[in-house]
Amino acid sequence: MGTSSAASTALHQSSQPAAQVVVNKLVVIGIGLIGSSLAAGLKARGGCREVIGIARSMQTITQAKALGVIDRGFLSLEEVAPELGEGDLVFIAVPTLSVAKVLHECARFLPASVTITDGASVKGSVAQAVLEAYGAVPPQLVLGHPIAGSEKSGVTAVNPSLYERHRIILTPQAETSPVHLQRVVEMWRAVGGDVVEMPIDVHDDVLASTSHLPHAIAYSLVDTLAHDSDNADIFKYAAGGFRDFTRIASSDPLMWHDIMKANRECVLASLDLFTANLARLRRAIAADDGEYMLGVFTRAKEARDHFTRLINKQAFVPKMQSKEVTYIMQPGGNVQGKIRVPGDKSMSHRSIMLGSLANGITEVEGFLEGEDALATLQAFRDMGVVIEGPVNGKVKIHGVGLNGLKPPAGPLYVGNSGTSMRLLAGILAGQQFDSVLTGDESLSKRPMNRVVKPLQSMGANISAEGEKGLPPLVIKGGAKLNPINYTLPMASAQVKSCVLLAGLYAEGETQVTEPAPTRDHTERMLRGFGYEVASLGATAKLSGGGKLAGGKIDVPADISSAAFFLVAASITPDSDLTLLHVGMNPTRVGVINILREMGANIEVQNAREVGGEPVADLRVKYAPLKGINIPEDQVPLAIDEFPVLFVAASCAEGTTVLTGAEELRVKESDRIQSMADGLITLGVVAKPTSDGIVIEGGTIGGGEVESHGDHRIAMAFAVASLRATAPIVIKNCANVATSFPNFTELATEVGMNLAVSP
Repeated sequence: MGTSSAASTALHQSSQPAAQVVVNKLVVIGIGLIGSSLAAGLKARGGCREVIGIARSMQTITQAKALGVIDRGFLSLEEVAPELGEGDLVFIAVPTLSVAKVLHECARFLPASVTITDGASVKGSVAQAVLEAYGAVPPQLVLGHPIAGSEKSGVTAVNPSLYERHRIILTPQAETSPVHLQRVVEMWRAVGGDVVEMPIDVHDDVLASTSHLPHAIAYSLVDTLAHDSDNADIFKYAAGGFRDFTRIASSDPLMWHDIMKANRECVLASLDLFTANLARLRRAIAADDGEYMLGVFTRAKEARDHFTRLINKQAFVPKMQSKEVTYIMQPGGNVQGKIRVPGDKSMSHRSIMLGSLANGITEVEGFLEGEDALATLQAFRDMGVVIEGPVNGKVKIHGVGLNGLKPPAGPLYVGNSGTSMRLLAGILAGQQFDSVLTGDESLSKRPMNRVVKPLQSMGANISAEGEKGLPPLVIKGGAKLNPINYTLPMASAQVKSCVLLAGLYAEGETQVTEPAPTRDHTERMLRGFGYEVASLGATAKLSGGGKLAGGKIDVPADISSAAFFLVAASITPDSDLTLLHVGMNPTRVGVINILREMGANIEVQNAREVGGEPVADLRVKYAPLKGINIPEDQVPLAIDEFPVLFVAASCAEGTTVLTGAEELRVKESDRIQSMADGLITLGVVAKPTSDGIVIEGGTIGGGEVESHGDHRIAMAFAVASLRATAPIVIKNCANVATSFPNFTELATEVGMNLAVSP
């Protein structure tokens, strides 16, 4: 039997009443919780003209009619089949092992125009029953499974809202008619379901782990304790955790008996995996192995939290959910006060990576709890590293050494973080296990050949898609890496870092030469972990085979995040703002150099060094800016700050010209074109070029601009509102959480007029 695409794909979600009738007659075979709730939900939303119930007893039919669940009831499908035809739908909601009998009746009595679907939680056994009943897959059949339920059962447990915001898995076959599939999809939409498609074998594997195994454990635990001689006290004093965990043991025993038999092989595999892991935990407790126990409990907590976010469609950062967020900026405002922006994102990434590869414990303060850095953290958890936190920017990493990473259970998903993907590629190239790096839709369009090609030249077995080398990155483990002398074709700290990290696993000396200075956080932090790295002019080099030693890291405030407020205070009359504990790495201060050349009043105070990185407080006051030709030697030092520098240029007197910045076209968005489009909408004269932009300073108006999901563009246009003459509406701002999760709070605190519209 054919299956759909291996990837689960959401079709639609809606909790609104059906706008129109999607089913003529709905025939529900089995009027228990699942069947009656669909019937009641569809009726309540006007999604069908009539509901007909089929049950084994008249008592159930009478109850269902009295509750308003059905309009008519019968004891067999044969009785109602003659009146069914085009637009009607039969929903089979009987216990899993009873589905086969119903399918034989469907094959015997139903015309081909009637849509048939089911709700069984095991699809493999049902698919086999289909072949036995029909001889082939009938086009009218759409196998499905609503992921919803309750420990209660029977028609009296009916809940018209049961399927709202719950996933409905459909497993259509190659033979399934699109017309019938669409009818089933629309039916589940109408009751608020989130419909996805999945191959049958994947469905049964997934449900064995996520549903069938938990039920088996809950039944077994309660049965075990019920046979204990002290069971009265056990149940009498059971805490909330026991009640919550064992609630599902109150489910219908017959139904779960059928499910376990029908999905026997998948359930056994899940049970074997669980019992093996439970045995390892027992051995750790017996041996007082606190490290192992902490690892299990930490990974479990974070995995559970991660699952919750996925279920609720949240990002890593709960405040910024993966739905559209719009900034509504009122014109004007002032910029006053003292603030500390979040920790440096680049250093936060590297602290997790190098802390995980170090021997011993690494304690991090100032960690940026944004989407990108959390994606890196999750990737290393997925590779077996015990990481405590983050809590208020504090993280404790139990390093496993250069060769201590474990194979991840599946692809490593890094969201929208290009830094995570490129640097991880270098680390994973030296591992003995296979791995796959994936990202979100935006990252999946960003070229990765800049890291793929040098890694391949080192002997890594790494591949990407198409000529541009688009994600996912597929890395085969066990490759012997050779050292290289690599000259970067384009200045890029990410590519330099990728090659150096791969060089940790090469036999001999790896060196990287860059055409222009880029941030050197990787080299500095490697030295901080006790790994020798030589930096000679434009060349950095290291030898493989060494060791990293854990320690303490204090992550400075991110100068890229500070840049938005540096520009905000520079362009707003009467502003006086101090930014505390800002990282002043010489490879990152291009934004300060450029603003000063434009006439900005920025004073460096309390300069000091923390953990090998220079840090200072920055006091910035308003000063009239003038347009300049931005020196090309400053471009690599300010590559991430240009969106907000374009805003500064829009407020400056005269013309600002940027060249040599073609890398901006392959960031989270094409930042040159995206900023030019937005500035033009706001009345600014902006002319994009292949490697830069020309901006005429003048008046900023109002209007609606598109951030294209790029966090830096969204924040840049928010800053522009300080000098705007009318409101600015900025679309698709949810990704601000990737680098600056408390941007809206700090922007409001210093005096910007920002409102968030979900």
